[in-house]
Amino acid sequence: MELTAGHVWLMVAAALVLFMTPGLAFFYGGMTRAKAALNMMMMSFISIGMVGVVWVLWGASMSSGEGFMQMVGNPFATFGLEGIDTPDGLIKVGYAATFAIITVALISGAIADRAKFGAWSVFVPVWVTLVYCPLAYMVWGGGLFGPEGAIGQALGPAIDFAGGTVVHINAGVAALILVLIIGNRKGFGKDPNHRPHNIPFVMLGAAILWFGWFGFNGGAATTAEQGGLIWVNTLAAPAAAMLGWLITERIRDGHPTSLGAASGVVAGLVAITPACANVSPVGALALGLIAGAASALAVGLKFRWGFDDSLDVVGVHLVSGIIGTVALGFIALPTDGVGGGLFYGGGLTQMWAQLAAAGIAIAYSAVMTSIIALAIHKTMGFRVSQEQEVVGVDLSLHAETAYEFGVGGHGGSFTPLHELITGKTQAVAVPAAETVDAASNGKTTAAAGKESVEA
Repeated sequence: MELTAGHVWLMVAAALVLFMTPGLAFFYGGMTRAKAALNMMMMSFISIGMVGVVWVLWGASMSSGEGFMQMVGNPFATFGLEGIDTPDGLIKVGYAATFAIITVALISGAIADRAKFGAWSVFVPVWVTLVYCPLAYMVWGGGLFGPEGAIGQALGPAIDFAGGTVVHINAGVAALILVLIIGNRKGFGKDPNHRPHNIPFVMLGAAILWFGWFGFNGGAATTAEQGGLIWVNTLAAPAAAMLGWLITERIRDGHPTSLGAASGVVAGLVAITPACANVSPVGALALGLIAGAASALAVGLKFRWGFDDSLDVVGVHLVSGIIGTVALGFIALPTDGVGGGLFYGGGLTQMWAQLAAAGIAIAYSAVMTSIIALAIHKTMGFRVSQEQEVVGVDLSLHAETAYEFGVGGHGGSFTPLHELITGKTQAVAVPAAETVDAASNGKTTAAAGKESVEA
């Protein structure tokens, strides 16, 4: 079979979605402290490696095909992608893999600055296998929520075109569970150094996410009309959400912020994800405006309720994911003049289907993530030591830093930090051209080290 325009578009869309995960790394990396930026970015990159392997071996098989109790596919049916011989089979597998990758990467932002990289590297493949794949099967693989599924038959099929339940509600719930199990950062709500260290990185990351999201939402379009609707909605909702977030900031805090603009864009993208092919452009604008304002208000709840969702995964992805999923019960367009949401004369039928999908996704993700996270936390431990957290997880876990804070480029800051971590003295060669005496050099080094620790 020849390569068609549809095949080419799906491969391009898959590449766009894969590009979103490095974009997420910049988005999250800029929001952390300087001494945790690389670790935060690595949590996204290791997700690509881990999920890429899992998806080829058993993940793709678990998310499609014949299932067990309409909840999960057989992991051995196409193990290693054996037997996938349709003309576009492997292209669809690659596209689906990118969704699994970014879903688990989204979770990492909630536990910034304090999670063991080894524990995260265990969590990723286990969570994708036991949480993501079953939910993907239930919604998209012919499971519970599909037209032939038990819930789909009873309430009607739930609408989730690109991942409101499977991706965003799922990741948001998992993030909340990890935060509750691992605990808050030292100084949460009190230490001003928990501010984002690089807002330009945050805005760059948001721009990459928005760019990639056109593939995220549009890759599965089946007609030109549907593709055009998805494209416009993926532009409209984030634009309105950004305005909604900034207006909320202006009223609440007296000033709009760059961080708010970037976060508002992401909130709108999250909200339109399940609805992108099923609402009008005006509906997308309304949905984005509501999601942007609601998420702007929701991110402050972590301080009131005392849970350290470091980079607002819960406030943005869970809240806007629920809004986008449930809103379809009101504003879903009729299909061929039939059905639709409440505002289009469809009654409450679609609403019940959307509420059931959101509720079951929340419950399933919460229970399964709790089991996985507690098992890891009680065995190998999920959290770094207090000393490693104070020093910074970049240096303590990866032996590298994103920035050079040493004097004159000689890396003086590394000496006291190395000693703090290992208990061993590390000799530092001073160039012959240096004319600083030992006492002053030691004092300068210690000060630089203190600057690095507090960054």
